Amino acid sequence: MRTELRIAVFHCLAGLIACVSAAAQQPAPYRLTLQDAIQKALQANLSVLAAGTRVDEAEGTRIRRLSAALLPRVNAQVYANYQNHDLQAEGLSFTGLPIPKVVGPLSNYDFRVYAQENIVDLQSYRGFKASERALDAGKMDERDARDLIVRAIAALFLNAQSAAARADSAQSRVTDSSALYKLAKDKHDAGTATGVDVLRAQVQLANDRQALLIANNQFKQSLLALARNLGMSPATPLELAEPLNYRALNQPDIDALEPAALLTRADYLSLASQRQGLVEQQRASHARSYPKLSINGNFGEIGRSIGSVASTGLLQGQIDFTLFDRDRNGEAREIASRVKRIDDQIADLRRGIEEDLREALLNLDSATEQVTVAREGQELARRELELAQDRFQSGTANNVEVITAQDELARAEENYILAVSSHVDAKFALARAMGDTEKNILEFMGNH
Repeated sequence: MRTELRIAVFHCLAGLIACVSAAAQQPAPYRLTLQDAIQKALQANLSVLAAGTRVDEAEGTRIRRLSAALLPRVNAQVYANYQNHDLQAEGLSFTGLPIPKVVGPLSNYDFRVYAQENIVDLQSYRGFKASERALDAGKMDERDARDLIVRAIAALFLNAQSAAARADSAQSRVTDSSALYKLAKDKHDAGTATGVDVLRAQVQLANDRQALLIANNQFKQSLLALARNLGMSPATPLELAEPLNYRALNQPDIDALEPAALLTRADYLSLASQRQGLVEQQRASHARSYPKLSINGNFGEIGRSIGSVASTGLLQGQIDFTLFDRDRNGEAREIASRVKRIDDQIADLRRGIEEDLREALLNLDSATEQVTVAREGQELARRELELAQDRFQSGTANNVEVITAQDELARAEENYILAVSSHVDAKFALARAMGDTEKNILEFMGNH
C-alpha cells in the first residue's frame, strides 16, 4: 500500500513539474499600447519604406541638378603620344621638295587639368530649383504615407479594443447566467422553483457560453490582423495595454480648423510643392532663349620628353545663344497643361479637406451624444436586472424576467461599446483630417 502511495505521489510531482516547466517556456504576452503599435507599423510598412526611398531618389536628383547648374567641373588628363603623320593624307603637298610623305615618329607628353564653370545659366538654375520643389513634394508624400498608415493602424487597434470589450462583456454574461442557473437549481431543490426555471437558466447559460466562444475568437483574430500589420509574427502573443474607454474631446471650431489643416496636411502641401516645381520648369523653359555665359580653361605641362616639359594653359570665356528652337513652344504647352491639372487637384483637395473636417466633427458630436444615451441605457438595464434577480430570489416571479433583463443588459452593453468605438474612430478621423495624424491621435487619446 505504501509503495502504491509513493508511486502516486511521484506521478503527481512529475505532472506538477511538467506543468510548471511548460508554463515557464511559454513566452509572456507583449503588452501593446497604441503608441507602440504606431511606431512598429511605421518601421515595417512597405508604403512608408518605399516613400522614404523616393525621397532619397529626389535628393540625388537635386544634387545632380545643383552640380550641373552651379558647381564647377574639374577633370585631369595625362597622356603620352607616339605617332607618325601622313602629310599628303592631311592635305599637305610639297612638290619638288625633298620632304618625305610620312614624317615621324613624333612623341610628346601632356599632363593637364581642365575646369569649366557656368557663370550665367538660368535654364539649369531653374531646373535645379524645380528639383528642390520635387524633393519637398517627396518629403510631403512620405509624411502623407505615414499619416495613412497611422490612421489604418489606429483603426486596427480600435477594432481589437472593441473585440476585447465584447469578450469581457460576454464573460460577464456567462458569470451572471451561471449564478442564475445555480440559484434556479437551489430553489428547485428547495421546492420554490419549477423545472422550467432550471431549464430556462440552462438554455441561457448555453447561449451565453456560445457567444463567449465567438467573442473570444473574434478578439484573437483582431490580434492576428494587428500583429500582421505591425510586421510582427502572428504567433507573437499580444496583450492590449489600453482598454477601450471614453475620453471626452472639446469640439474644435471648424472656422479655425480648415486654415490650420491646409498648413499641415501633407497631401495638400505635396500638391503645392509640385505646383511650385512646375512654375520653376516654366521659368526654365522661358530661359532656354537667354544667353549662357561660362568660362573654361586648362593648365598643365607638355613636352617631347618628361624631362623637358613646360607649363602651358588656356583661359576663355564663352557665350552661347539659341537662335532657333521650336521645341520650346511644345514644352511650354506641356507644362501649362500640368499646371492647370494640378490647380484643379488642389481645388478639389481643399473641398475634400473641408468635407473631411466637417464629417469628422459631425460624427464626433453624434458619437458623444450616443455615449451619453448608451451609458444611461446601460445603467437602467443593470438596475432592471438587479430588480428582476431580487424578485426571483424572493419568489414573487419566475426567472423569465431575469433572462429578459440579462438580454436587455447585453444589448445595452453592446450599444455602449458601439458608441464609444464610434467616438474614438471619429477622433481618429478628425486627427487625419487635421494633418499631423500621429501627434493628434496620441493627444486626443491622452498619450501626450
